[in-house]
Amino acid sequence: MPMTKQMSEKRLIKRLIKQDPRAFEVLVHKYQGPVFNLIYRMIGNREEAEDLAQEVFVTVFKKISTFRGDASLATWIYRIATNTCKNRKKYLSRRCFDRPALSPKDEYPADEALSIRTSGCISRPDEEVEGYEMEQLLQKAFGSLEEDHRLILVLRDIQGISYDDITTITGLPLGTVKSRLHRARLSLKEAMKVYLR
Repeated sequence: MPMTKQMSEKRLIKRLIKQDPRAFEVLVHKYQGPVFNLIYRMIGNREEAEDLAQEVFVTVFKKISTFRGDASLATWIYRIATNTCKNRKKYLSRRCFDRPALSPKDEYPADEALSIRTSGCISRPDEEVEGYEMEQLLQKAFGSLEEDHRLILVLRDIQGISYDDITTITGLPLGTVKSRLHRARLSLKEAMKVYLR
C-alpha cells in the first residue's frame, strides 16, 4: 500500500510509534526497494541483502520512538541500513568469512529498479546477453572499490541522495563526501577498464 497524501510522513511516524502494523506495511512498501539496493551493492550477495533488509525494518520498527526528526525518515532509515551493513561486514571479517561479491546468475536481481541500468531497452536476445554481461562486469568492478568509496557512490549515484543527506547518513563533512565520491568514480572507471580488456 503506497504512502498517500493522507498518510504524511509525520502521521506515518506517529502511527509507527503506536506500533500500527498497517503503517509498518506502508513503510516497508515505500522503502524496501531502495534499502535492499543499498545493502545489495554494499554486501554483494542477494540472499544476505534480503536478510539484512529485513533486519533494518525490524530495527526501524523497534527504534522509531527514538527518531528525533533532525533529518528525514528516509535519511534515518538509510543510516540504519548503512550501519547494519558495516556491522555485518565486521562480523564476517572477524570470522574470516566473506560472501563473494558476485552472486550466481539466478541470484542476480531481476527487478530493474534494484539494479544499475547499463543499457537502454533491450529487445534482442544478443543485446540482453551483452547487457547482462556488462552488468556483471560493473558489479565486479563495483565490488573492488574500497567500502567507504562504494558507500558514497551507492548513496549519490545509484540512490540519488543529496550531499546534505549523505553527510547526515555517514557523519562525514561535505568536503570529504565530495572528494571520496570523486575518487570512487575514478576508481570505478579504472576498474571497468581492467574488466573490459
